[in-house]
Amino acid sequence: MTWLVENWFIVFGIFAIAVIAAVAVYRFYGLPSKKQIETIKEWLLYACIQAETALGGGTGQLKLRYVYDLFITRFPAVAKVISFNVFSGWVDAALEQMKTLLQQNKAIQEVVRGETA
Repeated sequence: MTWLVENWFIVFGIFAIAVIAAVAVYRFYGLPSKKQIETIKEWLLYACIQAETALGGGTGQLKLRYVYDLFITRFPAVAKVISFNVFSGWVDAALEQMKTLLQQNKAIQEVVRGETA
């Protein structure tokens, strides 16, 4: 009991973090299903760019696995519900968006590929 009194701020900090996490989860799962899918697809674009930066070109299956691992970490409940084929289709769409961005935006190209003008 003395420990709780002396370290109340630690207990309060842990409680605050738990509440913030619970609110974030509640808000995400409270969204309509279509909005959840839209959010996931937007995140997949980010994950594909991150995979391209980390692994480079010519590593398609490895990048897919990398993105899937990130997806499982970020959206574990959704990963249990959707099939890998559906996920793979979403990644293909995100890759097409990424390719378009890389062609149109030189700044993103420099970040992803490490190129300089």
